[in-house]
Amino acid sequence: MKEELVSVIVAVYNIKEYLPRCVDSILSQTYRNLEIILVDDGSTDISGKICDDYAGRDNRVKVIHKANGGLSDARNAGLETAKGAYIGFVDGDDWIEPDMYRAMYEACKREQAQIAACRYKQITRTGVIDASTGNSVSLSKTEALEIYVCGDERYLIYNSVWSKLFSERLIRGMRFPVGKNSEDIMFTTKAFCKMERLVYLDTAYYNYVLDREGSIMNEKAGERRLRDEIPFWREQIAYIRDAGMPELSDKAAYHFYRRMLFYYIDFMEQKQTRSFAEEIIKQLREDKKNGTISTIYGKDYVAAGDRVRMKLALLLPDVYYLTVKLYDKYIIPLRTGAGNAQVTAQKRGKNE
Repeated sequence: MKEELVSVIVAVYNIKEYLPRCVDSILSQTYRNLEIILVDDGSTDISGKICDDYAGRDNRVKVIHKANGGLSDARNAGLETAKGAYIGFVDGDDWIEPDMYRAMYEACKREQAQIAACRYKQITRTGVIDASTGNSVSLSKTEALEIYVCGDERYLIYNSVWSKLFSERLIRGMRFPVGKNSEDIMFTTKAFCKMERLVYLDTAYYNYVLDREGSIMNEKAGERRLRDEIPFWREQIAYIRDAGMPELSDKAAYHFYRRMLFYYIDFMEQKQTRSFAEEIIKQLREDKKNGTISTIYGKDYVAAGDRVRMKLALLLPDVYYLTVKLYDKYIIPLRTGAGNAQVTAQKRGKNE
């Protein structure tokens, strides 16, 4: 089988400490027919020079130097240049395992899938989190979208574009929204709505570096959630409905509201983000007023506990916050053992 060209796009901005590890991991891929596009997004350190050094040593490396425009703008510049039949993305402070693109490319060809997705390791300050099973499964568009929207513990199919390999034909003409964070949400949603099949590899080929521990929000992160992330989740709900999948759109709305309640708890954890918590409740009450929440929470798949939580949050948000904190402190240890309490609380939050 002739190996087609795979383009790997790396956005680079002031990451001189991490960039060599990232690029070396791509150059070391067992899949050799690669086009590696390093987009220097106006770096003010020596990252741009490091990119040029790699281009001088390996003709598979191409470098784009541009004025700083943010992650989306850098990725778009890479997409404009890419010549590959398949497109992958790697963040410059992460790295990948040697067989990542071979495994994903061969899976796409074997299953006639337009997207391959893999699990990833979470690299934290205290260790590595890897729940790989080594399984591989081929999913229809409907199956993959259901997992993507609703979640499934058996699969880690998330928004991130860096854990995926896309057919170029599938994403041709698609671009990331410039000037926004959480840009992967809609890019991935649109690609999933266009595809026919996805193959999921439950092997952690990608190493994702976490900058911080836990869910405590700082003010800047809170602003990003309100300004970018929440509007993108709302856009996702509308996009799926417009794509002719109203039931899935309702499920996306249900999981959006669960996520909003988690955001509320997260924002309440620090005094400087309490105003963001108030904005969450304001938005939820507006959705209740226009009937959206009543419609969604009237569905038979909505858990009874979620109905109670939403009612309490809308009526008495401070009491809801205290109830959740007491639950995490006293009830979870009784059910799971004190040693697993923190992990369980984090899992609850991630699922929401």
